[in-house]
Amino acid sequence: MLNKVPEVTIWFWIIKILCTTVGESFADWINMNLGVGLINTSLIFTVVLAGVLGWQLSTKRYIPFVYWLTVVVVSVTGTLYTDILTDSQGVPLALSSSVFVGVLAVAFGIWYARERTLSVHSIITRPRELFYWLAVLVTFALGTATGDWTLELTGWTPGVSVLLPLGLIVTIVLAWRLGANAVLSFWLAYILTRPLGANLGDWLGSPSSDGGLGLGTAVTSVIFLVAILATVLYLTRSRSDVIETSDPAPRAVNLGRERIMLGYYAVVAVATAALLVWAHQQPHAAAASESEAPAPSTAHLTPKEATGSFPPAEIAKFRSIAADTLVKLNSGDQRPRPPG
Repeated sequence: MLNKVPEVTIWFWIIKILCTTVGESFADWINMNLGVGLINTSLIFTVVLAGVLGWQLSTKRYIPFVYWLTVVVVSVTGTLYTDILTDSQGVPLALSSSVFVGVLAVAFGIWYARERTLSVHSIITRPRELFYWLAVLVTFALGTATGDWTLELTGWTPGVSVLLPLGLIVTIVLAWRLGANAVLSFWLAYILTRPLGANLGDWLGSPSSDGGLGLGTAVTSVIFLVAILATVLYLTRSRSDVIETSDPAPRAVNLGRERIMLGYYAVVAVATAALLVWAHQQPHAAAASESEAPAPSTAHLTPKEATGSFPPAEIAKFRSIAADTLVKLNSGDQRPRPPG
């Protein structure tokens, strides 16, 4: 069959970030407003994902609408899976992030051992397509966990938190330009678009008191869904992201440069860890979990409700004492009363 995924162009990354933003904001809106609960919402979207993924697998070529619909549903479902572990099961974000890294490493390991490639330019068989979508699902869950963990460690506002994944993606693009391994660079950037899109969605949807723009999750979801639809319509008409050949020629690689860029990636990883440690040590408010219930509001009682359970005689004595005290205060007599 023909390649089932789009060519990696600027349009690919734009629509990928749009999809991840929708995954964050739409999942939050469903979970908080429909009232069906996080577990039930996740079950519903698991069924939806199975149906949409079945549609994608049944096609013989890349169809923009089907492919990107699958990505949107995978984005929402991966976000919900991470929220289940964090909010419902109480799994620390550090642990869930580590687990997803392990799952992704195993998936990539088995994929490469079987197919000898992890390139998205070679999704031309059913096993490769299945491995691809498994990796996509895990990257969404991993990106959600690491993004939330970063916010928990640093206490950054959504607007500030956008800068970290954005800066890391810029460093990856630079490394790729200088000769880094293309497949490794692609998957690193793919993972980082998840926290970038999620933080962007939080920034747009959060109230201004929390450092956001106050658009709300529903409005944010609608805006980005419209943007996704417009982009998909353009790609459907232009076919600018279609990989025409089913057997792409291998690209020339420079193993020496790839090794140097691996060292570069290691330096970037150490610098990022140092930044997070430094930010964690700075004074900041802990990020509240979405599952935490809001503090109960202060009760307001009428005078009749406040005194209803007390004897009238005692209430009269209290009023007399309060009136005498107020008279003394108004006259400037604030001498302490002698004992006895």
